[in-house]
Amino acid sequence: MPLEKAGQLHPSWQAVIGEEFDKPYMQALRAFLKQEKADGKTIFPPSPLIFNAFNHTHFDKVRVIIVGQDPYHGQDKGQPQAHGLSFSVPQGVALPPSLMNIYKEIEADLGVKMSRKGDLTPWANQGVLLINATLTVEMANAGSHQKRGWEAFTDAAITALNKHREGLVFVLWGSYAQKKGEMIDPKKHLVLKSPHPSPLSAHRGFFGNHQFSKINDYLSKHGQAPIEWQL
Repeated sequence: MPLEKAGQLHPSWQAVIGEEFDKPYMQALRAFLKQEKADGKTIFPPSPLIFNAFNHTHFDKVRVIIVGQDPYHGQDKGQPQAHGLSFSVPQGVALPPSLMNIYKEIEADLGVKMSRKGDLTPWANQGVLLINATLTVEMANAGSHQKRGWEAFTDAAITALNKHREGLVFVLWGSYAQKKGEMIDPKKHLVLKSPHPSPLSAHRGFFGNHQFSKINDYLSKHGQAPIEWQL
């Protein structure tokens, strides 16, 4: 697993959270992942993609942060759904239910038509950090890598963004992501919260939250280009 040093991260992230790799919790996480692999377990996303979100969206380019919970733990036609970007799936993989609901809300909010492509890399390239609170998972075992150390790592990333940047938009869907809100200063940043887009909770307030237009309005008011959400 690519956790040997901070070198797997883009230099912009190394500068602010690279020291996390030397801390005891990361050493324990590294040992855990190594043992999981030795036990023959399949871990998602594939090793080279664990830090995909950080390497697509450099620290100084982040404008919006969408926090997910865990990577997808399934496959589609033998291809992993997870590729290191929260809610996103690789080209050719069928849309998961949560992502379908995200697209429905975008269409209703912005009046655009979304494609059936689930690769959100174009968002990441515009400054949308698509980060899960936990960066790995065992195949077919949802939540299996929670409380193993990843939360401390992603807390460090969000803390660094909160401290060193201003005028960011943090998007927290569901109670798990909303725990990250405790370390965000709402006077410096916009914090948007709603139920998770999962079919289990989307009808409790995710649909109709109009957060995609709210994000773009906020960016425009702060002299930034809006995100092109349509794919």
